[in-house]
Amino acid sequence: MRPKLSLAHLPTPLWQHAALSTLVGCDLWVKRDDMSAGAAAGNKIRKLEYLLADAKERGADTLITCGGLQSNHARATALLAAQLGFECVLLLRTAQPSQSHASAGNLLLDRLAGAEIRFITPEAYRRRATSMAEVARELKQKGRHPYVIPEGGSNALGALGYVDAMGEVRQQLDLGLAHGLSRFDAVVHACGSGGTAAGVALGAARYEVAPRVLPMAVCDHREYFEQVIGSIILAVHQLEPTLNGVAEVEVHDRFKGPAYAVASAEQRAFIREVARTTGLVLDPVYSGKALFGLAQLDPKPERVLFIHTGGLPGLLAQAGVFEKELAD
Repeated sequence: MRPKLSLAHLPTPLWQHAALSTLVGCDLWVKRDDMSAGAAAGNKIRKLEYLLADAKERGADTLITCGGLQSNHARATALLAAQLGFECVLLLRTAQPSQSHASAGNLLLDRLAGAEIRFITPEAYRRRATSMAEVARELKQKGRHPYVIPEGGSNALGALGYVDAMGEVRQQLDLGLAHGLSRFDAVVHACGSGGTAAGVALGAARYEVAPRVLPMAVCDHREYFEQVIGSIILAVHQLEPTLNGVAEVEVHDRFKGPAYAVASAEQRAFIREVARTTGLVLDPVYSGKALFGLAQLDPKPERVLFIHTGGLPGLLAQAGVFEKELAD
């Protein structure tokens, strides 16, 4: 495996709650990657352990990445950049790039970490690779040494973080930490850029964690993610030829809700029910939609590992959306 930094608090727990299994309708175990760090917690830190090691090896002094206005990936990158002494430039998507945006949720943490934030339109975001390359050229002309990280940290190098995560799950299963289970029927998680899914599919096969991976798309559509995940898996094979086994990947795109980062009333009610019956907090952008999707599947796998990818700041940024419903 490639060099990586030690940034996450690992191993994250395997967690089960009887009421959650009943609510979702299967024997459910949660891989608590929402506990992978402090404010930088979530699935992105596993990818960034590899990506930032590469940035350091290449002599970079500035990280460039992108995401939505409340991007968990951008927040994790900004905080880890501050921790490691990098400068950080974030290209964040918004329909009103010229307007001021309240410092809430992930955006508050981006600003606290001192990241330079550049708001861009959805149209410009569709050309995000070009936009980040332009920023890199600009910084190079000023004598800086930039390192570009793709959306979500989702490339071959970043995906290795979730190959490792499945190895971690294998060790936990072998230690009997899942009541004697030796493997799961499927691994389920939210999917927004494809890198986690690619790493899980490779790692689940290598470590015999599960034969199937069910990414729950929170944006775009099934065909798009099938292409993206497949491309990343191919790139990982080229990077690490020993990773030649792949679990079956079955993308579901029926549980995205009204729009990216917008949950339906039914999805928000599910998030409230999970919190009230189990104490587990889900976010309305990623894990809330993904676990809701699993609960709706019929038929569904019997024994499931659900990866909680974090996202608490994104929930807090939507406090106003939940406020009236919480009072009911």
